[in-house]
Amino acid sequence: MADKIVVPFVDLARQFRGIEAELTQAFLDVGRSGGYIMGARLESFERKAAEFIGVRHALGVADGSDALFLVLKALDIGPGDEVITATNSFIASAWVIAAVGATPVLVDVAEDFNIDPKLVEAAVTPRTKAIIPVHLTGRPAPMDEINAIAQKHGLFVLEDAAQAIGARYRGKRTGALGHAAGFSLHPLKNLGVYGDGGLITTDDDALAAKLRLLRNHGLRNRDECEIWGFNSRLDTMQAAFAEIKLGYLDGWNTRCREIANTYATGLGDCVQVPVDQAWEECVYHNFVIRTERRDALMAHLLQNGVDTRVHYPIPIHLQDAAKHLGYKLGDFPHAELYAKTMISLPIYPELSDAEVNHVVDSVRSFF
Repeated sequence: MADKIVVPFVDLARQFRGIEAELTQAFLDVGRSGGYIMGARLESFERKAAEFIGVRHALGVADGSDALFLVLKALDIGPGDEVITATNSFIASAWVIAAVGATPVLVDVAEDFNIDPKLVEAAVTPRTKAIIPVHLTGRPAPMDEINAIAQKHGLFVLEDAAQAIGARYRGKRTGALGHAAGFSLHPLKNLGVYGDGGLITTDDDALAAKLRLLRNHGLRNRDECEIWGFNSRLDTMQAAFAEIKLGYLDGWNTRCREIANTYATGLGDCVQVPVDQAWEECVYHNFVIRTERRDALMAHLLQNGVDTRVHYPIPIHLQDAAKHLGYKLGDFPHAELYAKTMISLPIYPELSDAEVNHVVDSVRSFF
């Protein structure tokens, strides 16, 4: 009898094994160098990341949340200000706004799970200072419309590109579509390190200069502090790992799109599947399907060896932390519906064709 196929939702060790020799050499190189904070290896990764994204500046920071937080601080956004973002994102998209003292203003999303620009326009007030569009699941948000709204009202656009490194919108990479962007290098991301890590990108020279101060205590040099800052630096070791992985990223993202195409083709007649538009190139950090029989399907898939997740089961406006914002059940019907009907299927470059086909067969066998 053939062994039962088991498809884990994630298996980070597979990717590690594929590039273990390069990672090990990088570890030895950095370890033997004696330089573990900032330095040439970080600068090398930042140069290559900026070139990859297509911007003048890329700055490594401690994590993706700090990437957003530090940009908001650098833009002097704080108490009395409002920042608009999507209600269906990971909680960090909102807490960074609260952390600088501003008010998160949440809006609903469209069919592609990204922020609805019509609702963004309606949410702008005299206190609005910025918009944080989230490129959820690795699909670019509708940046033409968002940038037009921002230009009309004099607002900053900060891309939450945590899930979307390498994605393209009308030929440009995410991270080059607003005033600045924040990326996560968390191990689960398409470009993940072996711990926490983050990246900020921008074409604004003055903003980049201020961010370099903010991430490193506000220090002008070892002994002189120019402004009050923070301690949010990407470790040299992690930067070395990220530089290696950056060389593989386009290939890994291409494989994720191949898997997504197999899922969409094989499942489109029984569940709702993502639809790619001509102007976008999604990197499929998550592949999300929708069905009213979500919980039963997840149980069925687990019985068939397929692990799944929900991203995310509780929208931000219904979290306890957001109660003071005054939102209630029913305020954002799309996000609330999606939270009850969505399933994330396993998707990562190392999945075999046999595993991908097993996922498709397992879903189809439920209906």
